[in-house]
Amino acid sequence: MGLYVWSPASRVPLGVFWSIILGLVWLHLLEVPDPSVVPHYQAGVVAFGLSAIIELLGEPFWVLAQAHLFVRLKVVAESLSVVSKCILTVTLVILYPQWGLYIFSLAQLLYVSILVMCYVIYFVMFLGSPEATKKSFPVARVKALLPSFVEDETFVNWKEARLTWSFFKQSFLKQILTEGERYVMTFLNVLNFGDQGVYDIVNNLGSLVARFIFLPIEESFYVFFAKVLERGKTVKDQKQDDVAMAANVLELLLKLVLLIGLTITVFGYAYSQLALDIYGGSMLSSGTGPDLLRCYSLYVLFLAVNGVTECFTFALMCKEEVDRYNFVMLALSFIFLCISYFLTHWYGSVGFILANCFNMGIRIAHSTHYIHDYFKESAHRPLTGLLPSPALLLVYIISAVITAFSEVLFCCDKGWMARLIHISTGALCLAATLVTMFCTETKLIHFVRNQFLSRYLKKGT
Repeated sequence: MGLYVWSPASRVPLGVFWSIILGLVWLHLLEVPDPSVVPHYQAGVVAFGLSAIIELLGEPFWVLAQAHLFVRLKVVAESLSVVSKCILTVTLVILYPQWGLYIFSLAQLLYVSILVMCYVIYFVMFLGSPEATKKSFPVARVKALLPSFVEDETFVNWKEARLTWSFFKQSFLKQILTEGERYVMTFLNVLNFGDQGVYDIVNNLGSLVARFIFLPIEESFYVFFAKVLERGKTVKDQKQDDVAMAANVLELLLKLVLLIGLTITVFGYAYSQLALDIYGGSMLSSGTGPDLLRCYSLYVLFLAVNGVTECFTFALMCKEEVDRYNFVMLALSFIFLCISYFLTHWYGSVGFILANCFNMGIRIAHSTHYIHDYFKESAHRPLTGLLPSPALLLVYIISAVITAFSEVLFCCDKGWMARLIHISTGALCLAATLVTMFCTETKLIHFVRNQFLSRYLKKGT
C-alpha cells in the first residue's frame, strides 16, 4: 500500500489553521482600535492572514532557490514585488485616502501574489528543461513538490523529523527574540497607539540596512558554510582546504559587517534628528523619535555582527547542539520579555531597543564562543575580523566627536544653510573614514571587489 509523503507544500493546511486562530485572537481578544481612527481593521486582519497563506504556497520554490543559490531569481522576484507594492500603496493613498487599511491590505496581497508567481513561473519553465538536466537538478517536475503517495517507503524519516523539530523549536524561540517587543507591545499595552506608530516608523527606517544588506548576506553565506563544511564534524575531521576557505570568508565577512555597522552607528547618532525631520517633519524629530533612531543605530551594529556569527553557527550545529541551544534560547526568551517590559516602563519605547541590544549581545556572545571553540584546534582565528585597524578606529572616534558637535551647532532649527553645513561636515568625515578604510583594510577591499561583488554580479542563477 502506498504511503502519503508530506512535502513542504503540505504546511499550507497548518498555515490556514493558525491564520484562522490568530485572526480570531486579533479580532476578539486583543484591543481593537476605534473605527473612526483606524477604519477597516477587521478587513486588514483577514487580508494579512490570507497573504500569509499565499506566501506559504511559494515556500517550496523559495527553499529550492535558496539551496541552489538562484540569486538573480530572488533579486528579481523580491524587487518586482516590493516595487509593485510601493506603487500601489502610493497610488491608493493619493487617490483614495479614505480607504485606510484597505490600501495596505491590497498592497500586501499584491506583494505576496507577485512574489509567489515569480517563483512558480520560473520553476515551471526551469524544471525538466535542458538546463536543469545539464545541472543534474534534483527535482525534475513541479509535481514532485506536492504531497504524493510513494510505495515501499516509511511514513516518517525519524532522523529528519527530529532535526526538523529541533529547528522548529529554534525558529519559534528566535521569532520571540526577534519580534518579542511587538508581542509585549501588543498583549501588555505598554505603549499607546501614537507611541507605537512612532516606534514602527523608526523601526522600519532603521531596519532598512538590515533587510537590504545584512539579511541577504546572512541567507547566502548560511548556504555557503553549510555546503563547504559538514554539519556535526569537528574541524579536524573536515577537509583542511575547506576549513581554511571557510575561516577566511568568515573573518572577512565579520570585518565587512562590522565596518558597515560602525559606520551606521557613528554617523547615525549625529544625523538621526535631521533624517527624521526631513522624513516626517517636527512630528517625528521633536519627540522621542531622534533618541529611538540613535539607539537603533547602535542596535544595527549588534544586528550586523549577530547575523554573520549565527549564520555560521547554525550552518554547523548538529542536532544535539541545536537542542542545547534551544534551552539557552528558551531562558533568553523569558529574560528578554521581562527586560523589555521593565525597560519600557522606565524608558518608554527606547527600552524596547535597549532590550534588543541586550538580546543580540547575549546571542553574539554564544555564537562567538561556539566559533572560538570550533577553530581552537586549528591555526585559523576568524574572530580577528571583529578587530578593526587602530587607525580606522581612531578616525571613527574623531568623526563621532566632530559630527556630534556639528549637530549641536547646526541642527535642526537653524535653517537650511545650517543643515547643509551639518551635512557637509558629515560628508567630509565619511569620506575620510572611507579613505582610511581603503588604505588599512586592503584584504577586505580585495575580497569585496574580486570575490563578493563578482560572484553576485556575474552569476546568472
